[in-house]
Amino acid sequence: MFQDSPIYDRLVAERGDIPLQVRREAERVGRELEFAMQPLRSSGRASLGELPASPPPQPPGWQRGALMPGSGQI
Repeated sequence: MFQDSPIYDRLVAERGDIPLQVRREAERVGRELEFAMQPLRSSGRASLGELPASPPPQPPGWQRGALMPGSGQI
């Protein structure tokens, strides 16, 4: 990726190959996620029970809705 780049080579020497470390960590997390998702994929959620179709209702009380930036409403 950074062939013939003395700045990059110096950063790697000083700090380590951070992009490589990030890629390896992302691959590890991806493998763990695949492992964790196997029961859901193979049994159609039967092993964990049926998940609710919609999120539970919000508790009663005052809630302010999100406004789009620049909407002019306060």
